[in-house]
Amino acid sequence: MELRQISRDITDWFSGSGPMSDIVVSSRIRLARNLAGHRFPGSCSVEEKAEILDVLKSVLLSLDLGDEVFYLSLDKESELARSFLVERHLISRHHAMASGPRGAVITKNESFTAMLLEEDALRLQVLRSGCRLSECAAQIDKIDSMIEERVEYAFSPRFGYLTACPTNVGTGIRVSVMLHMPALKMTGQIEKCLAAAKDMNLAVRGLFGEGTEAASDLYQISNQVTLGVSEQAIVSEFENVIIPEITEYEKAARKQLLTKQAEALDDKIARAMALLQNAHLISSQEALFLLSHLRLGLNMHEHMGVSTPAIERLCALGAPGPDRHRLSIRTINRLFMLTLPAHLQLNYGQPLDATRRDALRARIIREALNPQ
Repeated sequence: MELRQISRDITDWFSGSGPMSDIVVSSRIRLARNLAGHRFPGSCSVEEKAEILDVLKSVLLSLDLGDEVFYLSLDKESELARSFLVERHLISRHHAMASGPRGAVITKNESFTAMLLEEDALRLQVLRSGCRLSECAAQIDKIDSMIEERVEYAFSPRFGYLTACPTNVGTGIRVSVMLHMPALKMTGQIEKCLAAAKDMNLAVRGLFGEGTEAASDLYQISNQVTLGVSEQAIVSEFENVIIPEITEYEKAARKQLLTKQAEALDDKIARAMALLQNAHLISSQEALFLLSHLRLGLNMHEHMGVSTPAIERLCALGAPGPDRHRLSIRTINRLFMLTLPAHLQLNYGQPLDATRRDALRARIIREALNPQ
């Protein structure tokens, strides 16, 4: 499959649907696994990496994953293609920037990815829109069990699954939820919230994971402890305690904006609309933050019944397409993704310098928010 077949639209996991979707953008579960009798990838020779890769590729492509799958040899893909996969959240930055034999098995609907020879020999990943961690857990557990019937994992009766990073030893599970929290940022409470998350042994990362900053008020919250805790307990606590508690903080901040900073809120939404509808050059970072304000306005209207002058104008905007339906969260999410640098260049068909990317990004957004 050519990447351009999936690059022109967003997938279901980023559609803006599902439980708590006004704040919870997506749910993700990853499992880290290595093969018995082999060293971790960071200590392997090229020959051993190639051997592990052949075994895992053969196993994964033989499984019934419920959807069409395709395989990518990342060492043979262009830098642009690898950057696209990172933007798409299908592989990690570490996987994209590494060297030597490595690959990825991806389902066409993008709900499942297997990263082969990342930091560990195998990183399994399942994605869903909204807060749907139990669904992610059920799917990834089924796939993990099918793989374990065909290969022997590196496992210790005392420590559990053995992984390259000590924080993954045990279950090898990483539960992660992407949250949109602009109101906490606007009310000056975001640092307090993130500090509290860290006190709960949670990792807080930016849009593209470890080593990245929050963009568009999007944050990834994930567990850091896997040893001595069952997968079911981790998933249950996240889905039923941690994430509902964090979303309540954001909801309270949105109510505070309405009661104490209504004019400032309306101004931010109005300015964001004006710039996005008229700008002829716009950077990726600026576009993400301005689109974040529109997403907040639409969600406050849909989930809280809020109607301010700017939000009324926002909701009246038409989205592109023959049906001319009103602007939706899916449209905003689509603009989030499709105006990222690698998406722009892949869909355009050639590399673009920063100025040409900024011009193309601005045009795509103008056309979406000013339909003819």
